[in-house]
Amino acid sequence: MNPRYAVLSDAQWKHIAPLMPESEGKLGRPFKDHRLVAEGIIYRYRAGIPWRDLPPHFGPWQTVWKRHRGHSGDGTGDKAPAALLTRADAAGLIHWEVSVDSTVHRAHQHGTNLPRHTGGPVE
Repeated sequence: MNPRYAVLSDAQWKHIAPLMPESEGKLGRPFKDHRLVAEGIIYRYRAGIPWRDLPPHFGPWQTVWKRHRGHSGDGTGDKAPAALLTRADAAGLIHWEVSVDSTVHRAHQHGTNLPRHTGGPVE
């Protein structure tokens, strides 16, 4: 793997790999290397680039985009971070803090769909 595009260490990937779906029993071609595609997704978000500008190192951008879309739809995109957060929390690596902001933002009187009552006479 080209170190320029590497975003996950081997230790990090060891925790993520078991959370990835299998392609067995599904129609179509078997999945391409999960790690390369996951690194492509992470690289794209870190660099803030469009899918079409993804470096060719990760393979066709369409493949990375389709896998990202699939992971978002089947819940893998939510399960993997949740499992990693749970593991980190159990290891005491996360310190949860809560911040409450009581700022009030008022909308213009026409910013709602409620009737306006001015207190004047009713006709």
